Amino acid sequence: MASILSFGRYVPERVLASEELAARLGVDPAWIVQISGIEERRIAASDETVVTLGVRAAESCIAGREIGLVIVSSASSERRFPGPAAEIAHQLGLAGIPAIDLPVASAGSLFALTLASQLAPAYGNVLVIAAEKMSAPALAEPLDKNVAILFGDGAGAAIVGQGSGLEILDSALHSDGSYAADLRLEFTGPIAMNGYSVIMQATRKIPAAIAEVLERSKVEAASVAHFLMHQANQNLIDRVAKCVRVPPERFYSNIRRYGNTSSASMLIAAAEWHETAELKPGDYVAFAAFGAGFHWGALLARQA
Repeated sequence: MASILSFGRYVPERVLASEELAARLGVDPAWIVQISGIEERRIAASDETVVTLGVRAAESCIAGREIGLVIVSSASSERRFPGPAAEIAHQLGLAGIPAIDLPVASAGSLFALTLASQLAPAYGNVLVIAAEKMSAPALAEPLDKNVAILFGDGAGAAIVGQGSGLEILDSALHSDGSYAADLRLEFTGPIAMNGYSVIMQATRKIPAAIAEVLERSKVEAASVAHFLMHQANQNLIDRVAKCVRVPPERFYSNIRRYGNTSSASMLIAAAEWHETAELKPGDYVAFAAFGAGFHWGALLARQA
């Protein structure tokens, strides 16, 4: 059985507070916090790319382990091809090892963890990375204040392989292309989002995916010690907690400080959470994400 052996993260130094962004957008800073829960987000420097963000996150979790496969999720790579995976692997000294790009926004890290759990028996330790520079398209003209307030930059990482850690028990992945136009980023221009559709579908689909993996594993939601979700919006996180009928404090949240970093957000949150989590053997941890496509799913793990 494959396990998540470690987590890593990296966020840029520059902080963009909601007060500064509100002045640019001509809105009240309190409105930003009210509808998103975001007080600040990190913005990558001009010389920081998706590749450099991903490398920094990976370096913090490899810890000398041999890597047999690299999977990189990014929806904000600077070029059409090649994707960032091969270059990240090269900069990490992993040239020659297969490196796969997974261009899935927001839900990409969850899809990558699931793929890694299936491929680890054949390839050994799988390095999963999610790296995003979403601030640039979010702040592109013409500005949409409902999009511009959400996004930040950063990268998260994890190692999936054989060993003692968070054993991956089950996962559920889903996609529905009929909503493809409701959250998209074209090759030029800003992020386009139908906020009502996104929040409505996410509120329905994330709890359903969590319930799916819990039911198959015969685990009650009340028995799950921690929930780690894509950090899209604090109000969405609270809605999902209510839907699965667990206290909201069991859903780890750092969106207040980092904003929505798309596919990187769940791993950034997991890495930060794991630094102080006091896990006991047998503790269940549920992961969940929803993103453009629409793609969504959940994963259930248990501390060894």
